[in-house]
Order: sequence, then structure tokens, then C-alpha cells
Amino acid sequence: MRLVLVGPPGAGKGTQAVFLASHFSIPHISTGDIFRANLKAGTDLGNQAKAFMDRGDLVPDSVTNEMVKDRLTHADTAHGFLLDGFPRNVAQAQVLSAVLTEKKTPLDAVLELQIDDSEIISRLNNRRSVESRADDAEEVIVHRLNVYHEQTAPIVQYYRSEGSLITISATGAVDEITTRAITALGNK
Repeated sequence: MRLVLVGPPGAGKGTQAVFLASHFSIPHISTGDIFRANLKAGTDLGNQAKAFMDRGDLVPDSVTNEMVKDRLTHADTAHGFLLDGFPRNVAQAQVLSAVLTEKKTPLDAVLELQIDDSEIISRLNNRRSVESRADDAEEVIVHRLNVYHEQTAPIVQYYRSEGSLITISATGAVDEITTRAITALGNK
């Protein structure tokens, strides 16, 4: 299974990624983990990313794309993978498509976790009260949702037009959402 997980912040992508990767026996690949691994190893790409991060800038697509391309050459991805946090925009989705086309290993599915903004705000406000996460302050949540809708949500239409998008509701108990996801992916 070659799978991409998309959805707004707070939709439960990280939680579902762990369960789905385990269920399908594929590696869960997050861009955050890729960045940390490259920084720790002192790779050329890690050093390039560090220069941007040290200035407080976003790591450009060109560096992120190269890190993901490199990660997809590792042996553990030979039988599939779950990408979480990549692609974040249509340009990255096009790069991923080109990489996989070259390898003759297209995506099996793009799973969209769909949830209303009001539910996300409520969910993340609850998480903030339990975990004391600064990135879950309501004004930060609203900003993150706006960034998602402007920059990342267009990939939903991109993948819908390619015929690889599967949308499920991300509302309900974690195990219900996992069951919904596995059922939907089993039909792909």
C-alpha cells in the first residue's frame, strides 16, 4: 500500500497514521521525522534545511522534495509507505507523482480525513487543556486552519481529479475512524 494522508490540523492524521501503517505493515513517513533524521546525520540536505530553519524560514519545497525522494529509496519502502505531512501543496504533489511514475509505483490511495473547522477548534481546545500545547491556542488553530485551506486543501482536488482520493469522516471515536479508513482503503 502506497498511501498519502491529508486533512486539516487536528483531524487526527498522526493518530491514524500509526494505526494504518501498522495495519498495512508499511513505514509511517512524516516530513518532521525526515527533517530530524537528515539534521542528525548531517546530510547535505539536512545542512541546507538547517540554514533555513536557523533563520526561522520555512524549508523550501526543493529541499523538502529531495528529502522525500531520498527517503522513498530506502529498502523499507519497497512494499509501500504512508506519507504524513507530504505533500503540502499541489507542486509537491506533482513532484511526488513524477517520482512514483518514474519508479512505476503509483499511489494506491490518498486518504482525506474530513472534519468541520468548528469540530477541529473544539477538539484542539480540549487537547490544549489536557496537554498544555502552545500550538493549540485558539488564535493559532484558526491561523493553521487558514493556512491549510489556502495552501494544502487544493491537493484534495488535485488527487480527486486523478481518481486516487478517498474521503472519510474524521468525526467520532479513534477506533471508529480507523475502522472507517481500513474499510475504505480495502475497497481500493
